[in-house]
Amino acid sequence: MKILGIIPARGGSKGLPRKNIKMLGDKPLLQYTSEVALESDKLDLVVLSSDDDEIIDIGKRLGLTIPFKRPQVLAEDNSSSLSVIKHVLNFYLDKNVHFDAICLLQVTSPFRTKEFLDKAIETFINNKSDSLVSVLEVPHEYNPHWTFKDNEKGLLDISTGDKNIISRRQDLPKSYHRDGSIYITKTSVILDENSLYGSSISYIVSPKEYYVNIDTVKDWEKAENLLNNIS
Repeated sequence: MKILGIIPARGGSKGLPRKNIKMLGDKPLLQYTSEVALESDKLDLVVLSSDDDEIIDIGKRLGLTIPFKRPQVLAEDNSSSLSVIKHVLNFYLDKNVHFDAICLLQVTSPFRTKEFLDKAIETFINNKSDSLVSVLEVPHEYNPHWTFKDNEKGLLDISTGDKNIISRRQDLPKSYHRDGSIYITKTSVILDENSLYGSSISYIVSPKEYYVNIDTVKDWEKAENLLNNIS
């Protein structure tokens, strides 16, 4: 299976300005994801999509492929990941270069390892699913069987639609949330269904001790603390 690695890194960031190339330890944030992606022999090509000249220059020095400068219309606060991915795929399709799937690696999750990335890709291929996402387990107090939504009568219904609450924590089924580290999707699902997920989704559970998704100053401080523990 031919898989395209895509690292999106736009210049604008309101929560933490210039975060994609801000120095985390002795490396710009972009470098953590770039190194792991380039080390993996399961990605046929690793592309940086950016609208920012400084990020592009750093990406080139890191060894990433940068086939274009991302159009500004795809680098706004409300620009979707799906539109960015489709832009990359269509660029290569115009050159008659086809990929079976893409692997989206967001810069804001810097502590994934090559081994974890390779395992995610292997899981996706072996399961023959439309997509794969990296996840973390939802703490039991936020399990959907223990959360509620209001109804038209001003009363609470169990979020799952069940009529009775599961009373014991030990009886709760595991539930998961996306952690933003890895998304893998078949190209056909993206282009034909305009979806990042399709109808069958595989998953891989991330090590929670290294989890951070950097969006705010507080997230950055957590990343610095994690880096100290890892080093």
